[in-house]
Amino acid sequence: MEQKKQPEITRSRAIQNNFYALKLLWRICPSLAVHQGVMRFLGYFEWLFYSAFFMRHVINSMENGDGFSKIFIYIVVVVCVYGSMVLYENIFSGAILPVSQTVVNKGLYRKLFRKSRNVELSCFEDSDFYDKYTLAMEKADTRIISTTEALFKTFFGAIASVCAFVFMYQIDKISVLFIIFPVIGNFVFNRRISRIDYQRNQDMAPHNRRIAYINRVMYLPDYAKEMRLTGVFRLMRHQYKDAIAGVSDVTKKYTKRAMILHWLYVMFTFTFIFEGLLIYGAYRTVVSHTMSLAQLSVITSMMVSTTWILIGFTEALTELFKNGLFVEYLRRFMEYKERIPEDYAGDDPGTEIRSIEFRDVSFAYKDKEVISHLSMEFRGGKTYALVGHNGAGKTTIIKLLLRFYDPTSGQILLNGRDIREYDLRKYRNLFATAFQDHRMFSMTVAENVIMGEPIPPKEQESRVTEALKLAGAYDKVMSLPKGIDTILTHEFDDKGAVLSGGEFQKIVVARAFVKECPFKVFDEPSSALDPIAEGTLFDNIYRTCEKNTLVFISHRLSSVQSADWVYLLSDGTVKEAGTHDMLMKQHGIYADMYEKQAKNYLAVSGDGDGGVTFGADAKGGAFA
Repeated sequence: MEQKKQPEITRSRAIQNNFYALKLLWRICPSLAVHQGVMRFLGYFEWLFYSAFFMRHVINSMENGDGFSKIFIYIVVVVCVYGSMVLYENIFSGAILPVSQTVVNKGLYRKLFRKSRNVELSCFEDSDFYDKYTLAMEKADTRIISTTEALFKTFFGAIASVCAFVFMYQIDKISVLFIIFPVIGNFVFNRRISRIDYQRNQDMAPHNRRIAYINRVMYLPDYAKEMRLTGVFRLMRHQYKDAIAGVSDVTKKYTKRAMILHWLYVMFTFTFIFEGLLIYGAYRTVVSHTMSLAQLSVITSMMVSTTWILIGFTEALTELFKNGLFVEYLRRFMEYKERIPEDYAGDDPGTEIRSIEFRDVSFAYKDKEVISHLSMEFRGGKTYALVGHNGAGKTTIIKLLLRFYDPTSGQILLNGRDIREYDLRKYRNLFATAFQDHRMFSMTVAENVIMGEPIPPKEQESRVTEALKLAGAYDKVMSLPKGIDTILTHEFDDKGAVLSGGEFQKIVVARAFVKECPFKVFDEPSSALDPIAEGTLFDNIYRTCEKNTLVFISHRLSSVQSADWVYLLSDGTVKEAGTHDMLMKQHGIYADMYEKQAKNYLAVSGDGDGGVTFGADAKGGAFA
């Protein structure tokens, strides 16, 4: 597995990305952004107030001989204020944040899903784009929240650091020098530790991927049979041991440097400032008597607060740039300009199809030409077959027809107008499709057939039932525990039905039957069916869709011989065109393919009659 390439971004771009995340959060849930800012402000305020003002005021009051009641009232007021702040923090973490996270999750994923629904199909076939898409989607809501939190933490941390510096400078100018130690610890040694961690994780990545792969394979049912019937387990165990050894070697490689740097980090960040400033303050107070007890208390308190403020600020700054990488994926995805936007609002194509014409169409996918100067026409109410070997371009033609892609050159015309001029959703609504590479959703059989089509509720059951009967899946579906209300797949229901490939294919075909539209496309609708079921299916398609424009893609030429017109494709263009009889008389590529398939069917059937008949009437088609 290749490692995902990190996007190259500058520091300024990384900072801009954090503000982009803040703007995004503000649009979705502005109250959370406000609460995050207030929470971070209060956190730093508590540290600074306690260290710089509270202790100094109490000790000064004692030294000045103020009465107990005055000091007690001051302490009570401060405790009440702090109590109110703690109460607010608890309300935020216990009530405001969970509710806000739900709002952010809903709002952000609505934007992401809308965007993913609107980008063109080719984006999902582009591995680089798809990587960015998955990285943008992964825990996007929690990352947006943590990004804005780090932004506020950095902003208020910088202000708090300056304030801490000023407070210590006012008390004792020399004490400010001790702040240099945690600055060196955090900005020099901690950054080197982070760099080592990054390098170590990079070196460990191939070994960890191997370990994760083996761990995953060991409990997936897809691999269970091979594990038990072959010796592959020994090979995987050997790979697992090698991967563990690799992780160990990488750890040893960085251990010595990491230990030294971590020791220096602790000494500079904590020991030198804590012990050094305490000894310095004690000397000034006890020996030279140049520092008051109140000043000593402030300095000792400030050294703790300043250290943790600097640590928090450094971590937030590091997180700021790290989050900038994540937001870059999200930002690039959200700002991507669709070439074929799903929400394109063009002209209304109407509901009638008189003709669809491919006029000198070429199409290249990743700089490789798939369709080359293709010209063909589909006339309303007629039946067409697209045939040819694998890779001839048949499915690509359908994707161009449905405008999943746009031609690299040439035009596709609906009723004489370029299809790019039409409202995309209304244009696609003219078509019903049954693709070979179908997918079943973890929904009921009825929902998998209707697929969200606007069918009145009272008609849904009868329409689904009729479509399943035409597709040949009705008896199987009705044998399921809940009939058409049975959930398919085990994704969310352990009692869900998992059908065979042929039964799933029939449900996909039922989708095309249930939709009322002028143009229907069947992409290898019988590839998983036996010859008898295939003949029945095509009989039903021809009979029920006689008023529709039909396009079949099929390797089995017996199923398309009754089409009004056949296009034989090779190398992305039309090599032969005509009726079945016309093409057979040409003795070309089509005739050769047909005769070879007929011989195979006759050899397989062996029924004594010398042939296999698919349908009862001429529409069904047969090898004789």
